Parts: sequence; C-alpha cells; structure tokens
Amino acid sequence: MKQLILIAGITCFLFSACGSLDLNPLSDGSSETWNSNAEEIEMSLNGLYKINFWMRDDDEWTDDWIYRDVTTAITGATINGQTDFVKKWWTDTYKAVARANNILQSISRADKVLSADQINNYTAEARFVRACMYSRLLSHYGNIIYTDSMLDIDQALQLKQTDKATVLKKIYEDFDAAAASLKTTYGTSELKRATKGAALAMKARIALYMGDWAVARDAAKACIDLDVYKLHDNFGNLFLSKTKNSTETVFGLPRSVTLKVTFDDCQNYVSRNAGGWAAKDPSWDLFCSFLCKDGLPVDESPLFNPRRPFDNRDPRCAATIVEFQTPHLGYIFQPHPDSVKVRSVSDNKYVENKDTRTIAQYASFNGLLWKKGIDGDWLLNSWKSEPDNIVIRFADVLLIYAEAKTELGETDQLVRDAINKVRARAYGTVYTNTSGYPAVTTADQSALRKIIRTERRMEFALEGIRYMDIIRWKLAEKVLNKANYGLLEPADLRTKIVQPGLWFFPQTPAIDEDGIADFSAMYNAGLVKQITVRKFDATRQYLWPIPSTEVLTSHLTQNPNY
Repeated sequence: MKQLILIAGITCFLFSACGSLDLNPLSDGSSETWNSNAEEIEMSLNGLYKINFWMRDDDEWTDDWIYRDVTTAITGATINGQTDFVKKWWTDTYKAVARANNILQSISRADKVLSADQINNYTAEARFVRACMYSRLLSHYGNIIYTDSMLDIDQALQLKQTDKATVLKKIYEDFDAAAASLKTTYGTSELKRATKGAALAMKARIALYMGDWAVARDAAKACIDLDVYKLHDNFGNLFLSKTKNSTETVFGLPRSVTLKVTFDDCQNYVSRNAGGWAAKDPSWDLFCSFLCKDGLPVDESPLFNPRRPFDNRDPRCAATIVEFQTPHLGYIFQPHPDSVKVRSVSDNKYVENKDTRTIAQYASFNGLLWKKGIDGDWLLNSWKSEPDNIVIRFADVLLIYAEAKTELGETDQLVRDAINKVRARAYGTVYTNTSGYPAVTTADQSALRKIIRTERRMEFALEGIRYMDIIRWKLAEKVLNKANYGLLEPADLRTKIVQPGLWFFPQTPAIDEDGIADFSAMYNAGLVKQITVRKFDATRQYLWPIPSTEVLTSHLTQNPNY
C-alpha cells in the first residue's frame, strides 16, 4: 500500500510540476499486485467515499441565500477558468474517476480468491461511483473528457473531449450495471455502501438534469418499486445530527465528530445570541416561496398576513426558517428593532438581544435565520457537527418521477400521488387524507409544472438542490439578476415601519408565474433596503468553464464565452 500511495503521489507531483492536464489522477500509479483480495479491494472502495469526492452545489450560488453584502463567483458573474471551486471540483472528481478505473482495471487479480458474486458486487460499486462522478462533470462542465481506463502521462495528454450524448450513454451503462449487481439493502452489521436503489436514484437525477424524461421516469419508478425507502415521519428532525441513516436516505455519507468527519461552518448559521454570527441566512426570495396552508402563494392567499408572515404557511417554512418569537438555541428569536432584550429559555431571564441590528450591526441583514438541521449540538465540539451528508433522498425520487411524467405529458394520478406524498408528510399526515393538507388535484401540465417547481424549492432548501434546478429550468438568468433585499437600518425601521405597525413586511410582495417574489415596489417606496446586486451572464454561465490550465496545456476546447 505504501508503494501505491508513493507512486500515485509522485505521479500527481509530476503532473502538477509540468502543468499538464489535471486529469492527473487518471494516470495514478498502482502496484502490480494491489487489489488482489477482498481486504485490499474494500480498502480501495472505501477511498471512493471520501467526503471531498461528494461535494454538493452551494446554496449561496442561488436565490435562496443571502450572506450579508457578499456575492460569489456565480452570483457576481465573475466565474472563470481560474475560480477555485471550478478547478477543485474538476480535479477531485477526476481523482475519484481514476480510483474507480484503477479498481475496475485491476480487480481481475482477485479472480482466484473471490467468488463471481463478490467480483460483480465490487465492480458494481466502482461503476456506481464512476457514474456519479461523470454525472457531476457532465452537468456542470458539459464539454468533458471521458475515459474508462488508467492512462500514462502521454496518453492522458492526447485525450479529447467527448460529446455529451456519448458520455451520458456511458453513465447510464454504469448505473445499469451497478443496479443489476448491488445489494438492495445491507444488514445491520454491514457497512452501508452504494445500493441498487442508489444507482437507480442517481441515474434518475442525471437523466432529469439532462432533460431525458423517459429515462428519469423509468429509473425513479424502479427505485420506488423496490419498496425499500419511505419518507421520514417528521420533516423537521430528518436533518438533525441525531437522525442517522433514515429510511428516506437513498444514498448518503455519514459524518462523525469522533472520526473527524464533520460540518465545520456552524457559526455562520447559528444565531448571535447563541454565540454564532448569523451571517449566512435564507433570502426573502426563499421565504416568500413557501405557500400558505390553502396551497396558494402569499400574494393570492387570504391567509397571508405580512405583519405575521409565518402564520398559516406550509409547515416547511417554520421548519426551514426560524419563526419570530419562538425558542431557538436557548433564546427567543426576535429580530424586531425595538426588541433590545430577549428571554433566555434556560433561566427565563432577559438578556441583551444580539439578533437585532439595533444591538449588533452584523446581525442578520434581513431578519431571517436558517433552522433546518440546526440544533443544540451545533454549539458543541468546537463548532463541528455531524448530520448525515444526504446525497439523494426518497422525496427527491418521488418528485423526479412526478416531474419527468409531467414533462412527458403523463399527468395522471401517479403524478399527483407522488407530489402529495411529499406535501402530506410536511403536514404530518398521510397523502390519502386530502382534508389534512392542500392536496394537488389538477391534471393540467402547466399547473403541475409550476407546482412541482415550488414543491422542490420548499422541500429541498439548504440541501444543494436549488442551483441545478434554476440552471436546468433556465431560471438562473431571471432570479440571479435580481437584487437581494433586507431590512432598513434600525433608525429608519423605527420611522418607516415599526411606528405605523408594518413589521415584518410593509407590503405583500407579488409572486410571478415562476413563483418568484418581486420586492421592487417596496424598495421603490423606500421601505426595504437593497443589500447587494446579483448578476448572472446567460451567455456563458449555464455551464462552468473548463479550468484554464487544462485549456492551455492540454488544448481542450473552452466552453462558450469564457
């Protein structure tokens, strides 16, 4: 094993030193005997589950997000071939591809000591990971290199980009082979790894992203028909650290404080009263996307009161965003500018309220805080937490199925049932209890398309799903060319809003045909503050650029307009 690591390290160094194609891991060296038995193969497979190989899209690239007055390379339209995450995602993803290819190319060494079933299972697992990695490259970069072999330096430098249809076909082949051989479930004493359902679900996801509706429908339906997964009973606690390996998780990776695999950005999400910074917050755009309990948007529902904006909303609203005047991390949360003191839950005493900008200049700029998944354990272990890293869950499979069928014009009861199962869970009831939640009843394709898009936004906030949704729906140019709005300065709030009794929203924002809120009337009236201007260049940003080093040294074709 030391020899393997050493050769791989030297190879990576050589590639780095000469500045050549950073498919460098495609030529990672290996010993001539490694992967000759089950122990070695499993060690190699374990390496495919490193957390840095399973990055997910950042919500800060979307309209669900506000981080003070900061924009990102995506929301500021400055992304280019030298952007850090553009280079890192390319490099790390190809490293995982190389490791998978290495296993697949060398696994025959174990033919004499392993059964055919063992070989098939190990092969399937490596093909699953390879398909997941290529799916990410295809969806984000588009114009990529495909190889299923280990290569030396000269061979790697000769590779050319492969057309998208060919890459997608190869991805499907890997997922199909994986689904045919992987286990459906693992025993309680077995290490949880990729399963048949995971292969089907991830195939459905990339097919959805590519607009391949029939494949997405069939793969999602096959995953559903396994009858292995079910929606977690309680939406609110699904994302907590204490909820491990839920039956809703189709594929995910565990985190562990003990093993030092953690989420480490806790303070940006935690309220200032509890010791955090409350810097990374949900946007007003997201807040206004949650429907009311009658199933209508806030500008149509008679139930919506802009003075009490959490009342009568879909339960996922308060499960995702901290409701005003409710306990949160040991304190009553109230960002009202006149609430200079708040109650500490533990001792029922009033303390200085650091979550209002009257007291703290850098308190949440729009008065909102994330609640989803954030619990008291985020305050422990030096601000490291261990919620499961859920890659795909059953709710997504159901909504993929519903969307694919809708786009195919198959707007039957199965579509409505899939949506209603997800929605009813949020209301704590079964989907057949149609009086207990605003059940979807329409069969109109256009109406269902809008419903599904809104449902996905309410269901998957802060899960890294929104970015690819606005990319594939071609909504990014619309939603990311809008300003991010927030609260006026405390002195202005008192004069313009609080005295007339207009807290929280001075007006109800209009919601357009895409479910997007419009705050421009409030801004033009001087009732809200523009925090930052987001930008998105539709001529290029629907794909990421190929890293500049790859274009310069390996003569790859750059994506348009970069």
